[in-house]
Amino acid sequence: MVIIEFPWPRKELSPNARVHWATKAKAAKAARTEGYWAGMAAGANRTEYGEGKIRMNLTFYPKTRNLPDDDNCLAMFKPYRDGLADSMKIDDKRFVCSIEVSEKTHPGGKVIVRIELDQR
Repeated sequence: MVIIEFPWPRKELSPNARVHWATKAKAAKAARTEGYWAGMAAGANRTEYGEGKIRMNLTFYPKTRNLPDDDNCLAMFKPYRDGLADSMKIDDKRFVCSIEVSEKTHPGGKVIVRIELDQR
């Protein structure tokens, strides 16, 4: 199992954000790069993943008690997920995600990712 901690995704990545497309693209590119390097640092690139599905458990710890929707959290995390897939040298369609939005808060927010092979 690989465990990686990410900062809370940038507000520009939210599906509800009303920002210029170029601003969103810049934020997405930066997040994808961060996802790639986080995967490399965690050693995700040193595991053999075979051909099956890969479970990705995401736990979101928001900044405040104002809890976001889980579908918005997943959408904001998409560029990080793409970067992780790049570091693992796999197609991100192999990920099977489970999402939890914690009621516990964290200063600045964070996302904990647990990646493991699906044994089904």
